[in-house]
Amino acid sequence: MKNLLALLGALTIAIGVHAAPNPDPQTLKVALLPDENAGTVIKNNQPLKDYLETTLGKKVELIVTTDYSSMIEAMRFGRIDLAYFGPLSYVLARQKSEIEPFVALKAKGSTTYQSVIIANTSAGITRIEDIKGRNMAFGDKASTSSHLIPKSVLAEKSLDAGRDYQEHFVGSHDAVAMAVQNGHAQAGGLSRPIFESFVERKIIDPAKVSVLEYSKPFPQYPWTMRSNLNPELKEKIRAAFLNLKDPAVLKPFKAEGFDVITDKHYDVVRNLGPLLKIDLAKFQ
Repeated sequence: MKNLLALLGALTIAIGVHAAPNPDPQTLKVALLPDENAGTVIKNNQPLKDYLETTLGKKVELIVTTDYSSMIEAMRFGRIDLAYFGPLSYVLARQKSEIEPFVALKAKGSTTYQSVIIANTSAGITRIEDIKGRNMAFGDKASTSSHLIPKSVLAEKSLDAGRDYQEHFVGSHDAVAMAVQNGHAQAGGLSRPIFESFVERKIIDPAKVSVLEYSKPFPQYPWTMRSNLNPELKEKIRAAFLNLKDPAVLKPFKAEGFDVITDKHYDVVRNLGPLLKIDLAKFQ
């Protein structure tokens, strides 16, 4: 009987791990995109942590997962409360999780952004069509701006991965830029704002890396929250981001603030699936 009770107790604990997450947690777990080195991302976003702790009256733990898929899974199992997703990773997470977008970053008065296709200046590539037969670097497979959007730009020029060029997933935006600059890939795709920040910070040398083309505008990266958070807490979180004006907090996002966004804004991302012959429902 004791063994049976012990077993039932263990099962109860195990089930509890996967029970509905606390709707009003004492510590908010906030996930940031693994676009750069995790230590760098957390250090740069310390002002965000301080701001949210002061504004919400709660402890905040910043989390950077190893990749986009890990971030999606963490949200799926309720291990994070707020998450800053890319548009595609949000769409994928939404398929598996009860989450809702509430704001998107605003830059230059807009909640849209672009990707950029870049090339190594010594590779002899001056237009998108020249990528045929070359190596093309993308970031994470679940990235919008360093995979899906750049790939759609190539597809619109009748260039398909595998058939017309070799694709290489190098993990992050900075890895894409460095792969192209170092000649490990002749071309690559990443977020335009991130690329421009690399040039501004002199991480990328314009003499070695040229811009081939910018994509059309797409909805900006959304902040999302668990749908089962306490309604009062959700409203406080929403207000905290909408009222955010501190330049130190906004600097890592390269934003002037945040504005309201809804799930419907990301239908344009979902519509990229047919163009690229990708079933997003099965996308990993």
